[in-house]
Amino acid sequence: MGISIWQLLIVLLIVVIVFGSKRLRNVGSDLGSAFRGFKKEMNSDNEENNEQLEQKREQSDADFTETEREQKKK
Repeated sequence: MGISIWQLLIVLLIVVIVFGSKRLRNVGSDLGSAFRGFKKEMNSDNEENNEQLEQKREQSDADFTETEREQKKK
């Protein structure tokens, strides 16, 4: 009940005839650049989140050491 290779080739041939190979190339390159842009933004978001977490971690470490100093003074 699956799609055979021949059915896929016929569909591909119809698509090429309807749209033309030049337009399909343009669509492919546009789609590729969209994926690259999406991947780039996801990586930059992860880097920003990691930087924010690191800053929070450093702040909490600084607060903790300040608390230790106050307790030692008492």
